[in-house]
Amino acid sequence: MLRALVLSVRQLGDPPLLSVLAKSLALTIAIFVAFGGVGWWAARAIARSYGAGGWSELVGVAAVFVALLASWLLFRAVAIAVVGIFADEVVEAVERRHYAAALAGARPVPFARGAAMGLGSAARAILVNLVLSPLYLALLVTGVGTAAAFFIVNGWLLGRDLGDMVAARHHPRAAMRDWRSGTRGGRFMLGLAGTALLVVPGVNLVSPVLAAAMATHWYHRRERM
Repeated sequence: MLRALVLSVRQLGDPPLLSVLAKSLALTIAIFVAFGGVGWWAARAIARSYGAGGWSELVGVAAVFVALLASWLLFRAVAIAVVGIFADEVVEAVERRHYAAALAGARPVPFARGAAMGLGSAARAILVNLVLSPLYLALLVTGVGTAAAFFIVNGWLLGRDLGDMVAARHHPRAAMRDWRSGTRGGRFMLGLAGTALLVVPGVNLVSPVLAAAMATHWYHRRERM
């Protein structure tokens, strides 16, 4: 996994990856600006409903805080969903540079399928983390339990998403289930690495593209075994 990370970092300066990075960042920022605007409007509306005075200001601050917290929690889902839309460009660029022989049998993933995969990824991440939020809260008393549970759950989710981004180019849909069942351990480790990158400030801005590139290296190195 470390070698996959090193190779991916070295390729970040390639035009195809820079193009995906620029597009994904622009779209992610646009989504969060829109979300922030809605959150601000909701906060003001809630504050006004309490009338003037200290309660109004307190509720307004609380609403803004909740909106910011939700934005942070949603970043992983939105970022991976957005990159999922453009993932085929990342995978193709990595394959063209490092695994040219694999291009002959590759099938480009249509935009509609890429978008569906990205939105499905976001939906799973949001739904599973919402369902498990009581567990995260309960584990706060352990000090490290919440972080461990978050990494395990999101490593599992992200491993599936990243693996699918690459496998979709090389396996028909009917064979994807069998491929997933035979790669659980490797995809989980890949997901843990991607999740770690997503929580590092600054690095998280490029981590979805890095993770997609790492997934490509992991897939092809595994296929060569």
